Amino acid sequence: MIGRIQGTLIANNPPRVIVDCHGVGYEIDVPMSTLYQMPNIGQTVTLLTHFVVREDAQQLFGFATEQERESFRALIKISGVGARTALSLLSGMSVQELAQAVTLQESARLTKVPGIGKKTAERLLLELKGKLGADIGSVSSQAEPDSQIEILQALTALGYSDKEAQAALKHVPSDTSVSDGIRLALKALSKA
Repeated sequence: MIGRIQGTLIANNPPRVIVDCHGVGYEIDVPMSTLYQMPNIGQTVTLLTHFVVREDAQQLFGFATEQERESFRALIKISGVGARTALSLLSGMSVQELAQAVTLQESARLTKVPGIGKKTAERLLLELKGKLGADIGSVSSQAEPDSQIEILQALTALGYSDKEAQAALKHVPSDTSVSDGIRLALKALSKA
């Protein structure tokens, strides 16, 4: 099992990088979150890895953090979710966003990731419930009030991204009603 690679980054062709380790070039598939943290070509890089052996291929997947690798491993244990789907999920949302979506059981957030349909999203939420958020500890210990969650859901239903909705939610006091909160969030979004 290859658990970690350290070497010189010699190619960066998303979603694949090539790391030269003592004259051997390892092709490693990485999620976009890891790709954004890559150094320039010719510099030293260290990646945590997961090695997958199938009858028709051997693949090496790399991650910048232990949380990303553990999330990847949790995802590929789910029936019907392969390595490519897991990589796509981790490219489409951060580990924290994934854990929050699982904790709040928000399938709509998962279906925004290319290649994830409604049935797959629901299966992911069911299988990961109680595992991903708790194990990774990435969801804040203070749960958001119900009104905050409803405001967030309303904003995403209106077509705003999760990041935009979260940013707008910061302008809404926590004790605000849902209708007033949506109005205040929309006002904040219009100024942005």
